[in-house]
Amino acid sequence: MSSSDRSQAVGVNKSYEIRTYGCQMNVHDSERLSGLLEEAGYVPAPKDGDGADVVVFNTCAVRENADNRLYGNLGQLAPKKAARPGMQIAVGGCLAQKDRDTIVKKAPWVDVVFGTHNIGKLPVLLERARVQEEAQVEIAESLEAFPSTLPTRRESAYAAWVSISVGCNNTCTFCIVPALRGKEKDRRPGDILAEIEALVSEGVSEITLLGQNVNAYGSDIGDREAFSKLLRACGTIEGLERVRFTSPHPRDFTDDVIAAMAETPNVMPQLHMPLQSGSDTVLKAMRRSYRQERFLGIIEKVRAAMPDAAISTDIIVGFPGETEEDFEQTLHTVRESRFAQAFTFQYSKRPGTPAADMEGQIPKAVVQERYERLVALQEEISWAENKKQVGRTLEVLVAEGEGRKDEATHRLSGRAADNRLVHFTRPDEPVRPGDVVTVEITYAAPHHLLAEGPAKTVRRTRAGDAWEKRNAAPADKPKGVLLGLPTIGAPAPSPAPTAGCGCD
Repeated sequence: MSSSDRSQAVGVNKSYEIRTYGCQMNVHDSERLSGLLEEAGYVPAPKDGDGADVVVFNTCAVRENADNRLYGNLGQLAPKKAARPGMQIAVGGCLAQKDRDTIVKKAPWVDVVFGTHNIGKLPVLLERARVQEEAQVEIAESLEAFPSTLPTRRESAYAAWVSISVGCNNTCTFCIVPALRGKEKDRRPGDILAEIEALVSEGVSEITLLGQNVNAYGSDIGDREAFSKLLRACGTIEGLERVRFTSPHPRDFTDDVIAAMAETPNVMPQLHMPLQSGSDTVLKAMRRSYRQERFLGIIEKVRAAMPDAAISTDIIVGFPGETEEDFEQTLHTVRESRFAQAFTFQYSKRPGTPAADMEGQIPKAVVQERYERLVALQEEISWAENKKQVGRTLEVLVAEGEGRKDEATHRLSGRAADNRLVHFTRPDEPVRPGDVVTVEITYAAPHHLLAEGPAKTVRRTRAGDAWEKRNAAPADKPKGVLLGLPTIGAPAPSPAPTAGCGCD
């Protein structure tokens, strides 16, 4: 959609709020929705205000109760809308792509329903709904324009996501994302690098390459080594200090990618590699194209090339047909892999997926017991791996909103190169998010590191300058969104999807 099309929808002086559910792809889409709305004249709703003129739900469809959560939230808004003339509600994202007309039937007070392929139409649809005084439902069946061509309101001044592909060609039996996001479509390398260079010129020092199956990049443009070439090209961009990516698939994780990671200084020694199960039988039922031996072989090669790499994963417990022996194979793989963090999920039926109708659904009590054993094992491993960091001197990129207790403890927080969360004593000199401090680790917990002594060095950066410039503006600022891979140190027991919808 052209900028002239977008400008037809004008929300002068109207406020908006976006509520986002799901993976990083959804969060990045919400940044684009914010950019579209602000280009059309809307402004972010104040946090302490009485609500927004437009509320947008960017939904996720991977959980069994995703629709119940949406309709519950929509129900809470119904009386507010009735009492606020002109208020509008829009629903987009994966659940909107899946349920389409059902949303308006169940919640007739919704004004706009749009899908994953046409997020650029939101302002026009809102204006059309206002003028015609009836709900607008528009679901495109294929991508209209690559989302990165749309305006974006980034939530961070110093870190950014960069989409390199959309969609997925896999057919995992537990995942509905390919049906909703479509087949993989890759961006041209030159367009990706141009976007990264533009972001760096604005002060961004860390980027995360984003794709539903990020390391399959190149399959759509006919180059099997396109992803490793892209990583190496990122290494030539002056001012770009940190490069990450999420989420890869073991099937496409080739030796040239490992070499590019190890040999490109600004590609961080950190990897999120979804396992899902350690059992070959379950992996086959999941329609995953690798087996335990292949997965462990990747981990071994990564550690040989990058001994200090922090590796995280996703694991599903209680997939239909999983036996105790199958589960023991998962525990074995976890012990062998020594993950810095595992994001563990209790299997839940995802409507529209083959697994939802499989025989051998596991009783909830059995799933819960296995889940608790897995969490306990991973907690033990995470703590042991973090203890290896004690005494090391690390460079930490200062972050915004990572340390909830920072004010009370007189500390700041940030991420080490391997993405571990570090809390450190606040230096005497001013430090801004985006700046880099060098600290010595004095204590390790399962989900974070602590540097209790004074910072060894503080490096003020262009990224810190960008943060300072943004925060000097009088405009109301939204709460920061954590970028990069799943937060190393996030509580493992949460069953909600974290990385790549838990589907990679």
